[in-house]
Amino acid sequence: MSEIRDGRMRLTVLGGFLGSGKTTWLRHQLHHGQMRNALIIVNEAAEVPVDDALLARSAELRVLPGACACCEGRDALVALLRAICDARVGGDDALSSLDRIVLETSGLADPGPIVDTIRADPVLIHHLMVDEIIIAIDALYGLDQIRHEPLTLRQIETADRLVVTKIDATAGLELARLVATLHALNPGAAISGAVMGSGADLPDHTGIEPAAILPTEGEEASATIAATRLDLSDETDWPAFSVWLSALLYARGDDIMRVKGVVRTPAGRLLLQSVRKVVQQPEIVPETGAKPTDDDNSVVVIGRRFRAEDLRKSLAYFAGARR
Repeated sequence: MSEIRDGRMRLTVLGGFLGSGKTTWLRHQLHHGQMRNALIIVNEAAEVPVDDALLARSAELRVLPGACACCEGRDALVALLRAICDARVGGDDALSSLDRIVLETSGLADPGPIVDTIRADPVLIHHLMVDEIIIAIDALYGLDQIRHEPLTLRQIETADRLVVTKIDATAGLELARLVATLHALNPGAAISGAVMGSGADLPDHTGIEPAAILPTEGEEASATIAATRLDLSDETDWPAFSVWLSALLYARGDDIMRVKGVVRTPAGRLLLQSVRKVVQQPEIVPETGAKPTDDDNSVVVIGRRFRAEDLRKSLAYFAGARR
């Protein structure tokens, strides 16, 4: 990574497709003090921010919800970055000691337009230096996403560093093929492995043929990916909700790419997450205050080829969701 030579803050773009493990990786870096002097910006495509609940160790945190920073949310990102730079130059105590901004993008964001926007902005160019683009790749679903999601290819091709996450969840040969494919797609990128955010060794890919990547055509590439917010009532039947979610993912797991939300249950304030058909173990997250936040008891479902009203009706019928 480049050293600061002109007083500008370094900016790291952290990207990756839906559920690739960006937040887990970043959370680990913060836990071990790797980015102690960084301001974290979390961009969520959905209106309900979730990932910020896991990044409490950051020195400063900003949330940019509701649109991807590469397209609909581009103006909001520029405004936020300008405000941060103005405050830092103005001597804001919380920002004056920080030397880096880490932008964790939405899983639907293309890093290229984000970087182009920052470098072309007549104000930001004097205050920020884009230092590195880090892309997280899911070891379990990475090859499938490379084959069927054009966005994943664009993310990989723009990366300075590729972090292959969840490498304990796939067989050695498939993982080696993924690594060989990544080297073929972006020979200049550094590639490392991670398990729950911690560094882990990747298998030797010498002699392994990269996967054949053909241009993606047809319904898979053209179907729009959308985010649906499901609000839950205080009277939600949690066992019924668990059964409903399991059944939904079993039946539609190839279309529903990501589910995440923070809910208040008898067991506490829990983070719920799934990537396609794989549901992660619920995790207790810290209380943010004596009362629930506006976004508690909301779950975001991200995917394609389903109607939001159908999800809401189904959930209301089985588990008592509010809408």
